[in-house]
Amino acid sequence: MDVILIPGFWLDSSAWDEVVPAVGAAGHEPRPITLPGLAPADPSVGLRDQADYVVGLVDAAVGPVVLVGHSGGGAVAHAVVDARPDRIAKVIYVDSGPLGDGGMINDEFTAVDGMVPLPPRDEFDAESVVDMDDERWAAFAARALPIPEKVATEKQVLGDPRRYDVPVTVITCEMSEATLRDLIAKGHPYVRELAAVKHYEIVELRTGHWPMLSKPAELAALVAAALPPTG
Repeated sequence: MDVILIPGFWLDSSAWDEVVPAVGAAGHEPRPITLPGLAPADPSVGLRDQADYVVGLVDAAVGPVVLVGHSGGGAVAHAVVDARPDRIAKVIYVDSGPLGDGGMINDEFTAVDGMVPLPPRDEFDAESVVDMDDERWAAFAARALPIPEKVATEKQVLGDPRRYDVPVTVITCEMSEATLRDLIAKGHPYVRELAAVKHYEIVELRTGHWPMLSKPAELAALVAAALPPTG
């Protein structure tokens, strides 16, 4: 089964380098991707454009597909589920979750000529940069690609309630499972779309927002464990 690995903001397909072998060892075909608008930089690309690109990959695949979405890539994954609910076997959200209809990923970033560069580390919450020491952050900054502002600010458009039938695993990093479940119980807007999913599980990987950089081996093991069985 194809497993499409969708990176979050400022990352390309290489973000998944240490996850790919674990996916292959689990009997699946890893498909790490770089989303449109990053390389080359294209400020005209929006959230829907990125989702449509992944929909094309799903349509080209043979059989059902698993989506793995990190951070902003989770919003892309959920749009794809909405577009092709009958083709998606499962979604794995890595420190992210399904973005509901009308939601935006983040409209607070500073853009330059329609592109958003990686902000300085001190602009992120302390929880986001746990385990991202100077060396890791410098390596991240060196590889980071600006993202189109439209991806961050364009509203999500969904319309097929069958998206709630697709099973989900959330790998939560910045927030504990207990905190996330408490938000769900309280009906918090942040998790309203997740709460509507019929079958979801939450697992913890306590680290910062970029586990593929801070705890790649642990992330790889959790992604592999969350994949559907082969055969």
